[in-house]
Amino acid sequence: MIGRFVCITAFLVGLSPSMVALASPEIPGAPQTVPIALVGGTVHPVSAPAIEDGVVLFRRGTIAYVGRKRSFPQDTKIIDVSGKHIFPGLCDAYTNLGLVEVNRVRASVDHAETGQLNPNVRAQVAVNPDSELIPVTRSNGVLLAVTVPTGGLMAGKSAVLQLDGWTYEDLTVKAEVGLHINWPSTSPHDEWWVAGTTESRLRQSTQALKALQQAFDDARAYHRSRATDASQPADVRWEAMRPVIKGELPLIVSANELQQIQDAVAFSVRNKVRLIIYGGYDAVHCAAALVEHGVAVIVGNVYRLPRRRDDDYDAAFTLPDRLRRAGVKFCISGSGRFGAANVRNLPYHAATAVAYGLPRQDALRAITLSPAEILGTADRVGSLAKGKDATLFVANGDPLLTPTRVEAAYIQGRRVALSDRHKRLWRKYREKYRRISRPD
Repeated sequence: MIGRFVCITAFLVGLSPSMVALASPEIPGAPQTVPIALVGGTVHPVSAPAIEDGVVLFRRGTIAYVGRKRSFPQDTKIIDVSGKHIFPGLCDAYTNLGLVEVNRVRASVDHAETGQLNPNVRAQVAVNPDSELIPVTRSNGVLLAVTVPTGGLMAGKSAVLQLDGWTYEDLTVKAEVGLHINWPSTSPHDEWWVAGTTESRLRQSTQALKALQQAFDDARAYHRSRATDASQPADVRWEAMRPVIKGELPLIVSANELQQIQDAVAFSVRNKVRLIIYGGYDAVHCAAALVEHGVAVIVGNVYRLPRRRDDDYDAAFTLPDRLRRAGVKFCISGSGRFGAANVRNLPYHAATAVAYGLPRQDALRAITLSPAEILGTADRVGSLAKGKDATLFVANGDPLLTPTRVEAAYIQGRRVALSDRHKRLWRKYREKYRRISRPD
């Protein structure tokens, strides 16, 4: 990718410091040294019913107990959270967090590689752990995020990040989540934001799909050749596709139109690869095929406009509940139009789905345990259970409601700072107002 450090890049291209975001001053949390017990609050494991007056005990970064007992190791630090609520860290399953700081500042945008076929791209190595957007995001309980490369036809591999650490290695929970494909549109309908005629776009789509199939054919041929002749020079692109072809990693296909989704399912069946759909606006219209082939959907942004003139005004708002009723496994992503800057709003996407029919518990699951199950990290995160990472937060209410405040957060047992740029600016201008309204 283009480069890891925004300030260095800015210096090389001659940008002034004021044109790029400075590093976040928040210091990563210190490793947990003694057992910690959060007692007296309402525990929401997600994978089980809520526990009133419950306990969460964790040591060495791992949850040791969830329940009601009050017997702890002698050196346990007991924290009374009576009247509060304990939740697993929320997870956004599709973002560019850490890859983009300011969308309009080129030196801070590092989410795409040149070229159309880049299966060897790994998103996490380009993540900026000093991003100002990381503390902003975790202040709202979003402690995990999948960061995704987006350029070209075959963009590369995404990674699951935990939002605290000194380096990208510290942040990485799972280095390879899936191989991302931007499925070409085959719709005959012109969209105002798409250049070219319908005929030219269909022609480009056909060529792109042929190139995609050729890439899989070439990768398989390469693997067969290497199996018989290990002296053959290695090709990093085809090597990167090995776990996908073997079924160890899924394809994560960006597709919203019905034809796109159906074509992607047919492609995955033909090539015997696992499939996840991102976006999924029309997914409910082919729900039977998705259920039959075990295809999950990452609902891309509940706050979307209808895609067609005759769609219901609330088509995007009701999509999660319609998928639930159709039996399709799904989770909710919420970064939306402005990317990483809006990952903090993830719980409100789930809340909107609740307002349009999705049961509240399913909405909470859609931003905690469901993304973990879909992306293969449920053994570590997504719910509060013994043996999982102590990645959780304490809030004074329901995280789906905007007045709720996150009062404490832990990532692998480390107490993390909940200060951020938004709060610093609020304090700054509160002081300005105080001085104006009450001059000395």
